[in-house]
Amino acid sequence: MNIEAKLRNAAQMNEKNFQMTRYISIFAAMRSKSGYIYVLFLVVVSMMVSSCSKYQQLLKSNRNEDKYTAAVQFYEKKDYDRALPLFEQLLTISKGTSKYEMVFYYYANCYYGQGDYEEGSFYFENFVTNFPNSKYAEECSFMGAFCYYLNSPNSSLDQSNTKKAMLQLQLFTNKYPKSTKVDQCNQLIDLLREKLMKKDYETAKLYYNMNDYRGATVCFKNLVKNFPDTKYKEESLYLCVKSYYNWANNSIETKKEERFKATVEAYNIFIDNFPKSKYVKESEGYFEGALKQLDKKRIAEKITLGN
Repeated sequence: MNIEAKLRNAAQMNEKNFQMTRYISIFAAMRSKSGYIYVLFLVVVSMMVSSCSKYQQLLKSNRNEDKYTAAVQFYEKKDYDRALPLFEQLLTISKGTSKYEMVFYYYANCYYGQGDYEEGSFYFENFVTNFPNSKYAEECSFMGAFCYYLNSPNSSLDQSNTKKAMLQLQLFTNKYPKSTKVDQCNQLIDLLREKLMKKDYETAKLYYNMNDYRGATVCFKNLVKNFPDTKYKEESLYLCVKSYYNWANNSIETKKEERFKATVEAYNIFIDNFPKSKYVKESEGYFEGALKQLDKKRIAEKITLGN
């Protein structure tokens, strides 16, 4: 046996000894519960590192068919964080090919899946623009509007997105009146409308609580005008009476008459709508107070004219 053969045999023996030692160590570790968990942890970490390494290699490669296959698989597993970068690369590469439509469709849905509704609405809308005759056009048109709905903030914040959502949902129902999504759109519009209503109510109450009675009267009147069926109508009309009265009381003499008259008008509107309201007694107090002030004004004018 030559020297090279001896060295080769020695190396093989060392490898066998190493593997045997490794198996013995693993077996010993598995004999205890904590050791088993540790070994399992190492196996999982090893698999994750291997998986990440393969994913990074795929991202850097030119194997576009493999990228598409993997991206769809990640998407179907709802692993949008991995699917999105692959579709993003394919979006540019596939433009002008038969796969472009599907790549765009998956790409928009990945943003939705991640909860990025602003980007989602943007790409759903762009999908409809780019593929108006697609079998997915109706779905994406709805999803674009739905993303606006999901991106609508609570009533205490700016409601620009809420108004956009209502508009987009209405446009969808106009464009697809026979869609199975129409009922859902109408329900969502009602919810958004309720949010805008609440926003207007909270704004009016804010003015009222700050003793800005002029601002309160404007906001309460607009609330009832814009939402005639609002659940806040009774309270709003009552607070409108009270706000006009307080505003008149705090006004300069030359403005008091017109504002006490506005108090009387506000009372008449309130009592016509809610003759049995729990606020009737209080509102009558402001009404009578306004009439007394107007009578005083007339008496004062007569005395002045008599002189």
